[in-house]
Amino acid sequence: MLKRLSISNYALIDQLDIDFPQGLTIITGETGAGKSIILGALALILGERADSSSIRDKARKTVVEATFSIKSYNLKCFFDENDIDYYDGELIARREINPNGRSRAFVNDGLVALGMLRELMMRLVDIHSQHSNMLLSRQAFQLSILDSIAACDKQLSQYQAAYEEFRSTQRQLNELRDNLNRNRSEEDYLRFQLEQLRETALQPGEDEELELQQRRLANASSLKEDLWKVASMLDGEEQSLIDQLREVQATLSNAEQNLSDIDGMSGRVATALIDLKDIAQSVTMIEEGLNDDPAQLQQVEDRLNVIYSLERKHGVKSVDELLALQEQYAQRLSTIDCSEERISTLEATLASQQQAAMRMAQALSSDRKKAAKHFIAMLQPLAQNLGMKNLQFHINFKQVELNATGCDSVEFLFAFNKNQPLMPVKDTASGGEISRLMLCIKSLIALSMNLPTIIFDEVDTGVSGEIANMIGNMMADIAQHIQVIAITHLPQVAAHGTSHMRVFKTDTATSTITGVERLTDEEHVIEIARMLSGSEINQAALDNARSLIALNHRS
Repeated sequence: MLKRLSISNYALIDQLDIDFPQGLTIITGETGAGKSIILGALALILGERADSSSIRDKARKTVVEATFSIKSYNLKCFFDENDIDYYDGELIARREINPNGRSRAFVNDGLVALGMLRELMMRLVDIHSQHSNMLLSRQAFQLSILDSIAACDKQLSQYQAAYEEFRSTQRQLNELRDNLNRNRSEEDYLRFQLEQLRETALQPGEDEELELQQRRLANASSLKEDLWKVASMLDGEEQSLIDQLREVQATLSNAEQNLSDIDGMSGRVATALIDLKDIAQSVTMIEEGLNDDPAQLQQVEDRLNVIYSLERKHGVKSVDELLALQEQYAQRLSTIDCSEERISTLEATLASQQQAAMRMAQALSSDRKKAAKHFIAMLQPLAQNLGMKNLQFHINFKQVELNATGCDSVEFLFAFNKNQPLMPVKDTASGGEISRLMLCIKSLIALSMNLPTIIFDEVDTGVSGEIANMIGNMMADIAQHIQVIAITHLPQVAAHGTSHMRVFKTDTATSTITGVERLTDEEHVIEIARMLSGSEINQAALDNARSLIALNHRS
């Protein structure tokens, strides 16, 4: 239940702290006093959109904080799943709006996403206002009423999991079919390109090796001449570098015997001689191995031309990229070849999943139809007590294709007068009748919804007298099980309250502010007397108020 609501710097509210007890709390006040402002602040806690124009003092932020008692409600799993700190028995939700319009939401002092706050608050509070009456004409809302009456949350959750599996398989199958259709239109092209690449028998890095061969063959004559010249200079017949170094080495060897400063130099020259002789031999072998063969050069160039042509055709720059493209073509063709088998497998899976989901949907539909009979039997006497004595009510079921809620399309049909055909509520009911119908429905589903708190915002507009008293009775009955907060202008409804708050406006030297006061028993009497007689409160009005309160609390 809602224990406390604190509001600061919001619209006409500077600072307001309201404690809410169990039972039926009545909120009254003159039109424009600020009742809707308080509900607007509470709506922020419920995750509604923030509006910076509601900030009273633009120099500081608006803060709305609500404290809930949740000891009797199993919410720990929700907290654990969403990584929110869980305080046993209590929940504190806060919304802050900065002057720049940005807002932040907190649960138990932990920052949370607005969607998460909204989802959590849906489990704690239901605000019903005149605007909510239009929900009654929506088939989705009508279906949710039956689900509440049938208490089929578990079955619906299981069905929705099965339905999502079915839809996932259906999406996979559709995607596979689309891909297959696209690939089939390109199959001949893919097979031609793949065959051409395979016939070329490309090897990784082949282009680089061929380009190296091309350079060697194209320059073989000049390379042979250059290498022969190097070999001759190193180890030729006349005055070669190696012969000269041998003489240098011998001379240094003799000098070392008499000059210690050059010790080891002859050995270093000897080492250089070994290296140079090896170089001379290697150069000679390479020079002899060079092949000045125009036919071989032509073969290399022909192969490179084939490769370059394929690279230009496919928009790539190397043989490795051509091989990667060849693998892609092969994989796409393999997908085409395997798709039929994969499609057959998925079709069998889809049929099995559809049958399972349909069985669950039909079981859900059966529960809803049983609940519909029970709902009709409960709603009609309640509505008759609220002045709709000729009400006829029927729920029309139609089987539709599987969807997220099952296989049912439902339509509530009403007739409010004798000999009137059953019609959708939007075509036959007045605003007051819809309002009273919704109040009856809320009273029936309040317990099954398992909500700690329900708030009625002037849902009694347009009624009076005995019907108003019955509305008050209905709210009081609901309040026997859950917390009810009712904003009303009717004394017959207010007289049922177990606590009473009055909203008022006062003027300061610089501004107008909204305040709330909890009324004592005597102030409760005076407020109801004012609601009965207007601003002039006389003894008759007070006696009437006491009588009304006593009548409604005699049990």
